Amino acid sequence: MTHSTAKQTVVVIGNGMVGQRFCERLVEFDVEKRFRIVTFCEEPRAAYDRVGLTSFFAHRDAEQLMLARQEWYAENGVELHIGDRACEIDRARRIVRSDRGVEIAYDHVVLATGSFPFVPPVPGVDKTGVFVYRTIEDLQNIIKYSGTAKRCAVIGGGLLGLEAAKAAYDLGLETHVIEFAPRLMPRQVDDAGSRILVNKIESLGVRVHLNRATKAIHGNGAVERMEFADGDSIDIEMVIVSTGIRPRDDLARQCGVSVSDRGGIVVNDRLETSDERISAIGECVVHGGMVYGLVAPGYEMAEIVAANLTGGERRFAGADLSTKLKLMGVDVASFGRYEAPACDATPLTFEDPFAGVYKKLLFSRDGKQLLGGILVGDANDYGKLSIFAKSGGALPCAPHELIVGAGPVGGAGLDVMPDTAQVCSCNNVTKSAICAAISDGGVDTLDALKRCTKAGTGCGGCMPLVTDLFKAELKRAGKAVVNHLCEHFSYSRTELFAMVKAKELRTFGAVLAHCGSGTGHGCELCKPAIASILASLWNDVIVDAEHETLQDSNDRFLANIQRGGTYSVVPRVPGGEITPEKLAVIADIARRYGLYTKITGGQRIDMFGAPVQHLPEIWEELVDAGFESGHAYGKAVRTVKSCVGTTWCRYGVQDSVGFAIRVENRYKGIRAPHKIKMAVSGCIRECAEAQNKDVGLIATEQGYNLYVCGNGGSKPRHAELFATDLDEATALAYIDRFLAYYIMTADKLTRTAVWREKLEGGLEHLRDVVIHDKLGIAGELDAMMQRLVDTYQCEWAAVVRDPAKRERFRQFVNSDENESCIEIVGQREQTRPADWPSEFVSLEQFRMTDGRSWAEHEQERSTGLRWVAVGSVADFPVDGGATVKYGRSQLAVFNFASRGEWYASQNMCPHKKAFVLSRGIVGDAAGEPKVACPLHKKTFSLENGESLQGEEYRIRTFAVKVEGEQVFLELPPPEVLDEQLATEIGCRLASSCVAVEPAAAVVGDGVMV
Repeated sequence: MTHSTAKQTVVVIGNGMVGQRFCERLVEFDVEKRFRIVTFCEEPRAAYDRVGLTSFFAHRDAEQLMLARQEWYAENGVELHIGDRACEIDRARRIVRSDRGVEIAYDHVVLATGSFPFVPPVPGVDKTGVFVYRTIEDLQNIIKYSGTAKRCAVIGGGLLGLEAAKAAYDLGLETHVIEFAPRLMPRQVDDAGSRILVNKIESLGVRVHLNRATKAIHGNGAVERMEFADGDSIDIEMVIVSTGIRPRDDLARQCGVSVSDRGGIVVNDRLETSDERISAIGECVVHGGMVYGLVAPGYEMAEIVAANLTGGERRFAGADLSTKLKLMGVDVASFGRYEAPACDATPLTFEDPFAGVYKKLLFSRDGKQLLGGILVGDANDYGKLSIFAKSGGALPCAPHELIVGAGPVGGAGLDVMPDTAQVCSCNNVTKSAICAAISDGGVDTLDALKRCTKAGTGCGGCMPLVTDLFKAELKRAGKAVVNHLCEHFSYSRTELFAMVKAKELRTFGAVLAHCGSGTGHGCELCKPAIASILASLWNDVIVDAEHETLQDSNDRFLANIQRGGTYSVVPRVPGGEITPEKLAVIADIARRYGLYTKITGGQRIDMFGAPVQHLPEIWEELVDAGFESGHAYGKAVRTVKSCVGTTWCRYGVQDSVGFAIRVENRYKGIRAPHKIKMAVSGCIRECAEAQNKDVGLIATEQGYNLYVCGNGGSKPRHAELFATDLDEATALAYIDRFLAYYIMTADKLTRTAVWREKLEGGLEHLRDVVIHDKLGIAGELDAMMQRLVDTYQCEWAAVVRDPAKRERFRQFVNSDENESCIEIVGQREQTRPADWPSEFVSLEQFRMTDGRSWAEHEQERSTGLRWVAVGSVADFPVDGGATVKYGRSQLAVFNFASRGEWYASQNMCPHKKAFVLSRGIVGDAAGEPKVACPLHKKTFSLENGESLQGEEYRIRTFAVKVEGEQVFLELPPPEVLDEQLATEIGCRLASSCVAVEPAAAVVGDGVMV
């Protein structure tokens, strides 16, 4: 077999996360195209996100975990052999052989074989019902078998073990965690941290067994019982083994490459093995005596080898093992030298067993440097603390201030961060880039900073640190740190609320005239905030003509916008109590309109997939059956969850269902700075989970205990006990004042939990205001809430009964046609939208069906242009948009009346290929008109179509003119525009993200060509 002189062949053995990252980096670095890349993938699918494996239990869709489309490999010249294990490396002939008989001659081999799960040699571990937790196939088998089991034991209390326990718990199994060591996560936390973690996990109902060695697994063919070394045992029907990993070094051993005595392929700093033509990366590697079981070091190794193959001289010097995780809802983080010996470090610890928080920071002996630390229950400061530890610099404050929060961690303490510190890992934004944007670039708002640097535009996890840097740098530059709503209003939401109330302003135009900064006409930031203020004060129907285009899409169309631009419909079911007759109405509607149905976490039924044009007719049927809007779409009071209380429960001490219904009917639909959730439990068993709600009521023998300011979500917070043994009337009076005070004083988009944390005086201040009338405003708060209660209107009914409002829900203003705009796929006997595209396709990459590129079409824009009537002025809402149909294309037309201007663009947002732009909020930024996509708030210039966030994609815009009452667009012939913008092109892009020849596909109720 001969070797090619044209290209060097690199064989990548293993197509896991690290192997795939190496392929990506070599493709990127190989600008001269000197390498042929061949990769062997033993699993039946290409690389997927193994870190996010647990999410598979929620969506059960392997495609959602894929790291790259299979087409990516072909497009970039990577030869992918799926389901074929590389079984032999012939170093003498430089050939790799596979199980299927494929032989590849190589110039270089990269071993990315990863690891395998270690299964301890316990008698009975081979019985039916014993699983490991490693691959998608493992998870599919676990899901299938869980239907035959009631109890599951997870052997191993490390990171993967706790993830497996969460999976078993979510599958409805009684779950036990068995750990040989005296603490959970023994490599990441100490005894005190483990104690907090155990308490948190056991509070969920998961049993934790520490210092337990498994002696045997018993059963007649299948698992029935687990026996421990101390003689104790538990009955069990299922076992998941998660006791660590071992490097896969079998190929290295087979071909004589050096391996460690304890396993793992030995590499040098260039990640070369004992054979310089063979490199190794990821979990199969031993470097400096260390096996790295995290993906980040593997990614770094992949980049180093790719760089060195293309002429670089990079070295691997070890990796930071800092981690921040959420395990079963509990924050756990470790960073720096968190295991530093006592001779080198002095520990400082904080433990709050009531809140379930533990922090241990390790300092140098003189207290001037932070070496590392452990955080359990509260990891909010992980970003700052880990950067302090990495910097090695002197601390700007006393050590204790890093724990108790009294020092300048958020301000001057940031000086200790080196300029090269990475603040935003998603977009690789450093501290120096952020500071330069503020000091040299003139950036003076967080929104502008995000647009300029892209910091915080990925996962958003870095925003607390970005915000601290922003404020510190503004202060250093001598600029005032302000909390202005946006460039159009030089006031905070609280200040604007007081001004709107005092001046009795009732429209956005009036607020802009009296309180605006004098620049511009509003935007997607200020319009919804002021719409909420107006609703909280005057309670007009939010879809009245003067308010509708201020709203985000959810409020404007009174339903939650979902993937693909359809909506979900959630009727109100007060307290969760519903009759069989009403259930039948919901079932009938869902069946006839083809809606996906799901029971929500708040005891409601959600119906997904309704096109905007069908919403009024769906609501009409619901309203006729006695339903109202559930306000699931609004920053408003939403659900009041309840248990069954004394209605049925043998433990109930109060009628929690009846009180929950009264509470929900009193506060339904009230607008606020953020959504508000409530619950009423009939006894201390707390089945309604009232202690994680904004307002929670728990029954006692004497009445109800009132809890406030809790929430679930990404940062769960327990509600705090506010008052005890209240009768119903007193409880409602306190809730009235609490909600009114929150609405008056909270910042925009701030949950009650965050508001409470920032409120000076905290809970005691709240008690003084609400119960003791410390500020003398109790009467005003009572009157404000009663006015909102008295003026309630069902918003669905308001649309159903008003022909003018119903008209706004037409799909096209110039056509009665209905058109499905998304690809629908089947799942678990229902339907859902096809997955988002896995990567962006630019206009330059996209080619039309006749083979010409977008750019070639753009050259013909002036060919055959003509003015086309698309509707009357009255068809388009003031300061908003609507959709018109032209041929097979959808176009968005915007009546920016406050500027006296009209604009038009394609209706498809290029970010996620959804036909929704006409429903976005129009506004301006620094004088430039823009529209914000209602799905993800991507903003585009209405003048030239460019992304205002610096993204690669853009939208097509068109000239508009108005003659009399008629609106015209300057357009090419329909067949020309259809080749570029036709609905089916967008649908194809959304489903496959590649341009293909036209094909028939069933979409919704019709057939798309």
